[in-house]
Amino acid sequence: MAVAVVPGFAPGWELSRSAPREPGGLPAQRAQHTLPTKQTEQVEQVEQLQQIRGVTRVRAALASLVGSARHELLSFDDPAAALGQGIPESFLRSGAPGCAPAVRTARVRRIAPRHGLRQLREPWRCLGEARVTESVPFRIIVADRSVAAVPIDLDLHDNGVLLIRDPVVVQALVRTHQAWWEAGEDPVRRARPAGPPPHLRPVLDAIMAGLTDDAAAARLNMSRRTYSRRVGELMAALGTTSRFRAGVEAADRGWI
Repeated sequence: MAVAVVPGFAPGWELSRSAPREPGGLPAQRAQHTLPTKQTEQVEQVEQLQQIRGVTRVRAALASLVGSARHELLSFDDPAAALGQGIPESFLRSGAPGCAPAVRTARVRRIAPRHGLRQLREPWRCLGEARVTESVPFRIIVADRSVAAVPIDLDLHDNGVLLIRDPVVVQALVRTHQAWWEAGEDPVRRARPAGPPPHLRPVLDAIMAGLTDDAAAARLNMSRRTYSRRVGELMAALGTTSRFRAGVEAADRGWI
């Protein structure tokens, strides 16, 4: 049987000359070989990427996304990022991933920057699992590894979000979250002493008072060499080599 091949069609799209014909002499279309139309492709793209704007619509969409999680909820979050944007702190806390009653059965994994936590009270009260890092690359919420919400400006959700259902993009976001999770620090399980070792407390006080090494050594009735050595011990205990960062870290640990 002779076959006519239509240019540009892949194998399997051949039209038989002896195929049934519609009125007018055109070959009848086979239902199993329908070409995807541009309109169909656009519908699929809309389903995989949805843009939402408007504070009310964004908050409703995020609440729905968080509430839809049945197995796992992942997020990069900065709970202090919106404090200067006119968004109430109560909303930030009540709307945080992990606080909604609907996700009590889902595994919650939240990553937030250390600096943001100091500006909110009891920041981990609602959460299942958490990690802190020095910063987060952007803000996201991923429900059940199938739908992700990403702020349009990568910072504040209230300025608009993209709901992403493309499995390749969502999987890339999940892997990024996993890498940061493994590098993060557990803020709950990390055991920290209530203060520095007793012999280093006067050294910390001297640093916080802004005294020079000579003035601090004289006040503490020790040689400058001994004082410098104890400053080094304090820095090592705080995990830093900067006196400014030592003060920040001491405050974060509740030592001052």
